[in-house]
Amino acid sequence: MIKGAIFDMDGVLVDNGEVHFEAFRQFSRKYGIEVTTEQLRSVFGMGNDDIFRVIFPAELIERVGLKQLGDDKEVLYRSIYKPVIPNKGLHALLRDLADAGIGCSVGSSGPTENVEYVLNECQIVPFFKHKINGDMVVKRKPDPEIFIKAVEALGFAPEECVVFEDSLSGVEAARRAGTHVVALTTTYPADVLREKVAPDYIINDFTEISSAKLQELFG
Repeated sequence: MIKGAIFDMDGVLVDNGEVHFEAFRQFSRKYGIEVTTEQLRSVFGMGNDDIFRVIFPAELIERVGLKQLGDDKEVLYRSIYKPVIPNKGLHALLRDLADAGIGCSVGSSGPTENVEYVLNECQIVPFFKHKINGDMVVKRKPDPEIFIKAVEALGFAPEECVVFEDSLSGVEAARRAGTHVVALTTTYPADVLREKVAPDYIINDFTEISSAKLQELFG
């Protein structure tokens, strides 16, 4: 029986991939670096430290520091991300899960400030018992640490939990944590998700899932 639901944030609670990509593009240009959407899509879902290691030269990272780069990029991201619109069907699903007694947690690689910003703007703070974010873990997706912590916070067994993810690294992390995983097609089309990471179930948005459907699939 499904007792807990864990939601990634970027690409799941909100379809904000393009906002992050634009923030990375603008931020990178400050340092004379051009990055492509394809580069950014390939690392979407990872933490900033890992992303910067891919797109920035080691000399620049050593000179400025990963933390400063990450903090500055996220300030830019929050300044351009307006309005914040929840993914289709999210509010109805969260109410449905609450009515069914299914506990919810966030499991996002984003920093605390981003998680608080999105949840407040979407007016969904009360639905989440726990908010596990990138500031609370040592290892980032595809390592399962963030979802293991979210499962432990909810107090259920991994097989009693389902993770909602959109990125390849996120689906892999959920699998390695031992949970069920439902993938959204906000970042990758269904055929790519099936080929690359084979999630248990794929949806286009939250109107296609419910507490009853989760029990039917995984209960």
